[in-house]
Amino acid sequence: MQKILKYSFYEMIRSRWVFIYTGFYLLATMALLLLSNDLSKVLISLTNIIIVLTPLIGILFGTIYYYNSKEFIQLLMAQALSRWSIFIGMYMGMALALCISIVVGVGFPLLIYGVLGSPELSIFLLLITMACSLSIIFSLIAFLIAMKYDEKVKGLSISIFIWLFFAIIYDGVFLLLLLSLKDYPLDKLTISLITLNPIDLARILILMKLDMSAMMGYTGAVLSKFLGRNLGIIFVSVSLLLWTLIPLWRMHKIGMKKDS
Repeated sequence: MQKILKYSFYEMIRSRWVFIYTGFYLLATMALLLLSNDLSKVLISLTNIIIVLTPLIGILFGTIYYYNSKEFIQLLMAQALSRWSIFIGMYMGMALALCISIVVGVGFPLLIYGVLGSPELSIFLLLITMACSLSIIFSLIAFLIAMKYDEKVKGLSISIFIWLFFAIIYDGVFLLLLLSLKDYPLDKLTISLITLNPIDLARILILMKLDMSAMMGYTGAVLSKFLGRNLGIIFVSVSLLLWTLIPLWRMHKIGMKKDS
């Protein structure tokens, strides 16, 4: 598994798309720093970019990388290797490369700017953590999709739809549901539905840390009010962890099933 991880990681960091991805974050971060001297505003702007872009890149990279490596995966499967070792090794190498791209692209300009000595250091660390978490979660989802569907076009179509669902459609459906049930107590329902969208979870966690209730929307306001700020942060963090562990468990189950 370690050898497969190393191969996957080295292959990813040599890809021009990873350089483009890193370069985009470098340019975006430097541009925001040039436009504003307020580090808090820069971090809020980066949050809006990362929350939308990171899941998209994670799920597209994951799906395309799996399909492009399919012949190599089949070659490895012919050896005395478990499918779980192959899948998790390739996945971890790809996810690690994406996380390093984010850390370098966003972190390098901010470190030069002096974020380590600023009061916004905790927000910066949380932003990087959430960006890496979304990359890990959505690249996991991408691998599961690609493992399930053999057709590349079908797999990519489903991946894009899933990103659209979580990034755009989910909030619209959620809002319509709240409007249609406005005469009923919705606090517990709202909190339950929050956990079904990792993008909303990451956004709410960052905004709760920034203590910007006006930007959290109804879901974030209910979460902050119902659970309290500290308990709400713990609740969101655990929910994001489950969004990682459950797809990993599913990947392991698929690998073990095919081995048997």
